[in-house]
Amino acid sequence: MTDFVTKDTVRTRYWHTLDDGRVQCDLCPRFCKMHKGQRGLCFVRQNLDDQIVMTSYGRSSGFAIDPIEKKPLNHFLPGTPVFSFGTAGCNLACNFCQNWDISKSREMDTLMSKASPDAIAQTALDYGCDSVAYTYNDPVVFHEYAIDTAQACRRLGIKSVAVSAGYVCAEPRVEFYQWMDAANIDLKAFTEHFYHKIAGGHLEPVLETLKYIKHETSVWLELTTLVIPGENDSEVELEAMTQWVVENLGPDVPIHFTAFHPDWKMRDKPPTPLSSLLQARRIALKNGIHYAYVGNVHDKAEESTYCHKCRGLLIGRDWYELSDWNLDASGNCRFCGERCAGVFNPKPGNWGAKRKAVVMG
Repeated sequence: MTDFVTKDTVRTRYWHTLDDGRVQCDLCPRFCKMHKGQRGLCFVRQNLDDQIVMTSYGRSSGFAIDPIEKKPLNHFLPGTPVFSFGTAGCNLACNFCQNWDISKSREMDTLMSKASPDAIAQTALDYGCDSVAYTYNDPVVFHEYAIDTAQACRRLGIKSVAVSAGYVCAEPRVEFYQWMDAANIDLKAFTEHFYHKIAGGHLEPVLETLKYIKHETSVWLELTTLVIPGENDSEVELEAMTQWVVENLGPDVPIHFTAFHPDWKMRDKPPTPLSSLLQARRIALKNGIHYAYVGNVHDKAEESTYCHKCRGLLIGRDWYELSDWNLDASGNCRFCGERCAGVFNPKPGNWGAKRKAVVMG
């Protein structure tokens, strides 16, 4: 059970006291070391009375119902609505952040909506959502709130989806993912230089998270890479990344190559051309990945799902709208019988592309 200090502040588990009196947060590999009153880089975790507390419990930057494909998840309950929410703050420092107004917020007024874990789960059920997504900012920084919500969701038969950069330490990672049913992890690049200089972190902890999710849990896993011109779009890097995915995670982990647009502190780069996304997808398929997609652009052919054996069209997509559906009730290709990797209902959902804002509390 969550241990409250105040209504919006809870005690956390992952920290220890240093010899110099500071307290080190052990939730993520940043290992922020704080004097009394100081906050970590994520801003929502603070040294209060010589312990690390989370200061944003129960408060959100907003609630909405989205298509599950927007997370993006193409092989997890396609066509269904997902109840989405996030808080504020982030434990990375990506120059290109596309949600910087939320993830880099230093104003608690950003968190205008309030809702308990039980209220979120009940609202998702009332709206007919199959799942709840912890998104908009990284759920690593609202670890306790996300877990409590996932537990409430599980009691009601609602699944939980983590949309994360995977930058988390081993012990809290185990606790977190035992309550998740699916995850899309942002594999930002495949060089330490990119992670250190552009994202403010390190590559190896993310790779460890990916291997853990794939091999130590039953969580359905998909990957996303935002392709940035001149930074992570070289053929050499894409070859290395996709080969690593096949060798370490297997060919059935879908990967989404999405288009960058200039934002936050990286406004000097041009938007990603479609040709770069298509090249990334081609390389992934060549190296054995069964399911590769492009995103943030409109290209129906490359947004759709194909059987990796016979290449028949399994799921047609036009943005977030589903069209063709050629999976049988067991998730097998209707043309050749090959299993399509994923978590599927006997019939697809029909939520479509709509987004519905939800007011809580």
